[in-house]
Amino acid sequence: MTDLAILYEHPQWFTPLFAALDRRGVAYQALTTNFAFDPADVTCPAPLVLSRLAMSAFLRDAEHPIFWAQSLFAQWERAGARVLNGTAALAVDTSKARQLALIASLGLAIPVTRVVHRAGDVPAAAATVGFPLVVKANIGGAGAGIARFDSADELKAAVADGLLPTSIDGVLLVQDYVPARNGTITRIETLDRRYLYAIDVAGGGAFDLCPADACQVPGSTITMTAVEPAAELRAAAEAIAQAATLDLGGVEVMIDDRDGVPRFYDVNALSNFVAKPLDVLGWDPHDRLVDRIVGWIGETR
Repeated sequence: MTDLAILYEHPQWFTPLFAALDRRGVAYQALTTNFAFDPADVTCPAPLVLSRLAMSAFLRDAEHPIFWAQSLFAQWERAGARVLNGTAALAVDTSKARQLALIASLGLAIPVTRVVHRAGDVPAAAATVGFPLVVKANIGGAGAGIARFDSADELKAAVADGLLPTSIDGVLLVQDYVPARNGTITRIETLDRRYLYAIDVAGGGAFDLCPADACQVPGSTITMTAVEPAAELRAAAEAIAQAATLDLGGVEVMIDDRDGVPRFYDVNALSNFVAKPLDVLGWDPHDRLVDRIVGWIGETR
């Protein structure tokens, strides 16, 4: 048994992480999600397991592993493994509604939101939010499952025609459309609940925002720029990471152009880091991640 196992689903995103581990001589077992597990088994693949499970998995495979992993991580944790971004973090990652409740409980601003489980309830919820608004899937990924509506008539027509976004858990968010200042959102990455780096992301309409290399497509208008957020935003991101039990993860915030209020709206337990980090940041966050993984391995021995 190696000291480290990495469970991943995307075939390309984690090549840089594996390369960084190889450079450092850190042995690991790479596990895809295509296997069965025995719920009576009392063993685990390694004392330390790193989850690299993306909520966007359902976009790549209808038979996605998101809910399967909830039981798998619980099984490994009962067997004594330290699962980084394990069951507690996954519970937050798999629910935007839960994320917003957690953020609001910390006294931080969020977009006005209503949570429903029936499409027919969306118009009534929208009446309490106002227009323009967005309807979001509770479980999304890479901007999937988000639609903007500018009027009640437009929304009612979408409901009648069955054209609302859908979520794999059947839950929808009806949310105020926040005009992000300068069309920019800030993604703050954390490692072990502490600030790691931040980037401003522009050009994605605040929906289609993905920093991974595999998300960069020819002709994309999305730009990513390293920034140093204000101290209060860094502290807020760290508080969210702590409350969400994120061993590794990103927090997204935008400045509401109407009133200048920072509104936090997303917690992402999959940090595949920015594309071309040496160009954007001037350093590679995978090296910092490997440093911490080595520390975690030592703590589990």
